Amino acid sequence: MAIERDYRKAIWVAIAYLATMVILYFWQWRDADFTKFADISLFILIALAIGISFFLIGMTITYAGEGSKLYGLKPLSDRWPAVKKPEGHVRFRTKMLWTFGILILYFFLSNVTLYGLSGESLDIFSEFRAILAGANGSLMHLGIGPIVTGSIIMQLFSGAKIINLDLKKSDDKAIYQGVQKVLVLVMIFVEAIPQVYGYLEPSSDKWMGSIGEGWARIVIIGQLVFGSYLVFLMDEVISKWGIGSGISMFIAAGVSQSIFQGTLSWIPLGTKTAEQYNLDRLVDNAGAIPAGTLPKTWYILDNLSGGIRDLTSGGFETIFLSPPNPLVALLSTIVIFFVVAFAESTQIELPLSHAKARGARGRYPIRLIYASNIPVILMSALLANINMFSLLLWNHAKISTIPVLGHNWRLGFYDVGSTAPAGGLAWYVSRVNGLQAWLLPLINWDRYSGYVGDHEYWQIAVHVVVYVGIMAIGSILFAKFWIETTNMGPESVAQQIQSSGMRIPGFRRDPRVLKKVLNRYIPTVTVISGAFVGLLAALADMVGTVGSTSGTGVLLTVGIIIRLYEQIGKEQMMEMHPVLRGFFGRE
Repeated sequence: MAIERDYRKAIWVAIAYLATMVILYFWQWRDADFTKFADISLFILIALAIGISFFLIGMTITYAGEGSKLYGLKPLSDRWPAVKKPEGHVRFRTKMLWTFGILILYFFLSNVTLYGLSGESLDIFSEFRAILAGANGSLMHLGIGPIVTGSIIMQLFSGAKIINLDLKKSDDKAIYQGVQKVLVLVMIFVEAIPQVYGYLEPSSDKWMGSIGEGWARIVIIGQLVFGSYLVFLMDEVISKWGIGSGISMFIAAGVSQSIFQGTLSWIPLGTKTAEQYNLDRLVDNAGAIPAGTLPKTWYILDNLSGGIRDLTSGGFETIFLSPPNPLVALLSTIVIFFVVAFAESTQIELPLSHAKARGARGRYPIRLIYASNIPVILMSALLANINMFSLLLWNHAKISTIPVLGHNWRLGFYDVGSTAPAGGLAWYVSRVNGLQAWLLPLINWDRYSGYVGDHEYWQIAVHVVVYVGIMAIGSILFAKFWIETTNMGPESVAQQIQSSGMRIPGFRRDPRVLKKVLNRYIPTVTVISGAFVGLLAALADMVGTVGSTSGTGVLLTVGIIIRLYEQIGKEQMMEMHPVLRGFFGRE
């Protein structure tokens, strides 16, 4: 077959590339000391990653059959390890067992630490932990990052018409999903290799006396690949055998845990943190102040060293505004919950009637948050990757030597030991984290300027405008891409209504007519939906939330829980009334 011949051509292209790279490397470094395997292992991994990329590109370029060039990857995507789709209807009880079983497994794996990792390693995704649904230093270290990044790339290529696929056709949609699975594994290596060779340091006690630093890093990369692919498979299990989305479930689980800890944790802040926020002036033993909002408030009120005088001269400010976990953050979390709950219930309802059964009527709801919370997830993952690569370009021993891009303060610079940008373009697109990052310094510069470093008034204002703008515009774009790739566009919805035997009263029972009616609502609501969730997430970040999560994380969690509740109700209805499965597009 033509595909098999193209497959062999791509293999030879990749082998030739790898052989050339290896020969050039050993020729250039023929006098070097190869007992230091760290540098050699990095070269091998990078060369292998680029070789695999050449192989995948070669398979697409050399494909000479009908349809999109991506069909050249079909021999690979068909053999890719994946979760088998159920052949028949999965009962509601079975779906619930799979869903909660995978959730328990996720919590278990997030507490399995990477073997051989040093305790001094930096977490370059610390600002985005809640969004990426990962746990630092564990098998879940990369979280859903590779999955979401792969989805972003495929959506951008599809939206820009670079990928010539019609997602309404079953074959094209199958190859789209298959290529996305292959891309996920590529992104696992893209995210794992820079972190392991940049900030995830091997423990000298466990490795250096046995196999050496280079092999130690390769073992850690292997663990990250294993854990990340497990996340991908667990997401597929929930999507095919459970209820809802695995990605959304993992985000909600991690954020809920952080909110619970941030609100009720009695673990002391410690002396260093107490000094950082100048809490010694309020209580004698400031290091014993609990981290949680409610215990912290009670402890400060109960242990004021100067009584009511200290409360009025700074105590109220510390309790309500100053980090960590001030009362205003708890109030912000509660407000976000009610705002999202109200927005989820706001919808336009199109009346429907059955074409044959008289009196059978229904409504098709078009929600205000039509594209759900997926656009914010994609946008946050994109910003997390920008932060990761700008950090690597600034202070990584090898990457920072790249001409023009390496160690360029204009792209972003970082303080020693910090993973949050201190300036440059990376700082302007980074999260505005709490009132102390903008409002408090603008109100009283002399007292709170320490929170913003060396930045000026205008820089803080530009930071706020850029972050809010990029979240809103980016969410709108991803919302438009999302509804087209998930059959939520006017044409797809019209086909669903038509196939269920329903129609809009007063209009002919024709998909083209239905599409024309839906075009009045869905494109406009999609833009409003993307802008709304983007702005709400940005404003929530600016006010702050409890725990180590973010406003974006709380927004996502509330929406995810509401959608999960509705999906559970929908599954129960379909279990009791099997005829409804056809309307919802199920088997």
